[in-house]
Amino acid sequence: MTRSDVLIVGAGPTGLVLALWLTKLGVKVRIIDKTAEPGTTSRALAVQARTLELYRQLDLSDEVVARGHKTPAVNLWVRGARAARMPFEHVGADLTPYSFLLIFPQDQHERLLIERLEALGVMVERRTELLGFDDADGSVTARLRGPDGAEQACTATYVAGCDGARSRVRETIGAGFPGGTYRQLFYVADVEAAGPALDGEFHLDLDEADFLALFPLAGTGRARLIGTVRDDRADHPETLKFEDVSDRAIKHLKIDVRRVNWFSTYHVHHRVTERFRRGRAFLLGDAAHIHSPAGGQGMNTGIGDAINLAWKLAAVLGGRAQDDLLDSYEAERIGFARRLVATTDRVFSFATAEGRISDILRTRVAPLLIPAVIGLDAAREYLFRTVAQITLNYRGGPLSIGTAGHVHGGDRLPWVSVDGRDNFDPLTAMNWQVHVYGTPAPDLAAWCAAHDLPLHRFEWRPEHDAAGIARDALYLLRPDSYVALADPSGSVPALERYVAERMLRIGSAA
Repeated sequence: MTRSDVLIVGAGPTGLVLALWLTKLGVKVRIIDKTAEPGTTSRALAVQARTLELYRQLDLSDEVVARGHKTPAVNLWVRGARAARMPFEHVGADLTPYSFLLIFPQDQHERLLIERLEALGVMVERRTELLGFDDADGSVTARLRGPDGAEQACTATYVAGCDGARSRVRETIGAGFPGGTYRQLFYVADVEAAGPALDGEFHLDLDEADFLALFPLAGTGRARLIGTVRDDRADHPETLKFEDVSDRAIKHLKIDVRRVNWFSTYHVHHRVTERFRRGRAFLLGDAAHIHSPAGGQGMNTGIGDAINLAWKLAAVLGGRAQDDLLDSYEAERIGFARRLVATTDRVFSFATAEGRISDILRTRVAPLLIPAVIGLDAAREYLFRTVAQITLNYRGGPLSIGTAGHVHGGDRLPWVSVDGRDNFDPLTAMNWQVHVYGTPAPDLAAWCAAHDLPLHRFEWRPEHDAAGIARDALYLLRPDSYVALADPSGSVPALERYVAERMLRIGSAA
């Protein structure tokens, strides 16, 4: 019987990122997937700025950006004309090193993650299916069916369900999956085309009858189309071809489709599981939450789940934290998942609703309001922050304490670049660390040195104040780069209290 620290079920982006993070942190993983090979179609597309920031810890960001397509703006079309354009290039320039929407198809994304994982000596076990597991006596005993059809058993300290909407892990722990399914049938097509909308930007048609979104892909004239299938054709999705769907919105966007490389239909769901943890089992990604594609949030949220859980599992398995640290995974992620589902549901319902009033709102009211709103700097910044997931925070969570300046415990640390020095550079290390912008208190420097806790000092500059950072304050950063403790006094007692109350070892000499 084989044994690992963590059995990961599912080798999509969520499972692969979890495996990578854990392996880099010295955790022994086993990752299985019942499919014979990685995905070959470009399902999820968007890689948001916050994901790219976190990918710096895996030295992945530069390669993902190099392989992907930077999308500089979103365009809204009404009745065959471009009604509004929202650029990203400048609105996010002071917020993140990645002030754009990156398009990097999921199949290519998965292949890159698999390459990195194999370089670390971990192979995905294909055609291997989880049948069930028992959680008892301090470990998980799982029953697997291998490629030859024979059943086998394995043990692990924890099991992570990254196995999608029909999760066997979720089924085994008895977690409900409340929510619903949108009535509309949607199609997706990867095409080669020409026309004014094939300009490397994102385009959305707010039509009276059809919904259509165009995502640019790398390469001239390549795009992903996502649209609705109306009337009685939606009753027989298994027989539909691209030629069968309405071309009204396609004509509105003036798209001349030359070739269809892939076409499929699907229904969109909106669900959040009742729990993200039960005992030694955890749910992540689509196994925990599924929602509309509005805003390109799904894959990024699953990756965020993986990063949040990975450092906590590593800390507990390494004896640097108690098991109850793992309860903070659900506490921090389930609330965000519920808010995300509610938000994308509202956006998606507006964009796809049928009826006379909905048509008027989309085609007459929205074209007047949207340009006026996105003409405001504050509105553009808010929209970018939200879509890029850099507003995501864990304020009020069990690991989040204090406020210094405008930065709260649980916040993403504001990004500041001064004279070519980036305050996110130290965050590439997967460890606890302290940041001080200004002068650290003498006792703080001594305490950090005694506990082998990295202390990063940044010379105070006006840019730090503009970003909301407090001078000489203490910011304790978690291994996933979120602020754990923000203390304006910069004192050691606040740091000692934080560590003692949570029974954490945050330095190698602690």
